[in-house]
Amino acid sequence: MTASRRDDDTFRLADFMCFAVYSANLAYSRVYKPVLEELGLTYPQYVTVVALWDEEQLTVKGLSDKLFLEPSTVTPMLKRLEAMGYVTRTRSGEDERVVHVRLTEAGRKLRDKARELAKVTYEATGLNPDEFRILQRGITNLRSNLMEAAGEA
Repeated sequence: MTASRRDDDTFRLADFMCFAVYSANLAYSRVYKPVLEELGLTYPQYVTVVALWDEEQLTVKGLSDKLFLEPSTVTPMLKRLEAMGYVTRTRSGEDERVVHVRLTEAGRKLRDKARELAKVTYEATGLNPDEFRILQRGITNLRSNLMEAAGEA
């Protein structure tokens, strides 16, 4: 193999980590689609509700940070979730710029249904529990490293 041929091989699509992560995300989305349809949520709405299961109350800014989204992206989504009856939004009494987000009872009840449906997506990975945790930690570490490299740590 010539030096130029080796250089060409380093630029094969299958060798790009970013493409592996991107295409895995697309595949995950295909598995999640029927699950999310049953819940009546989009994926961003679903992870928003999950974030609020972790912490019953967050500010829009805190939620945006947790989801790695801009507040301007989160606010319209929260309006839709509020219209669906899953969250409430209230302005802070101390600072009107701060908006608190809380789950409603309906939002909390969604957890039981989602827990059953999450089994579908977990099983679709084909990973055993140890492999799953190792891969999840690796991807989380990758994200943190990339954000630090981009100056967003």
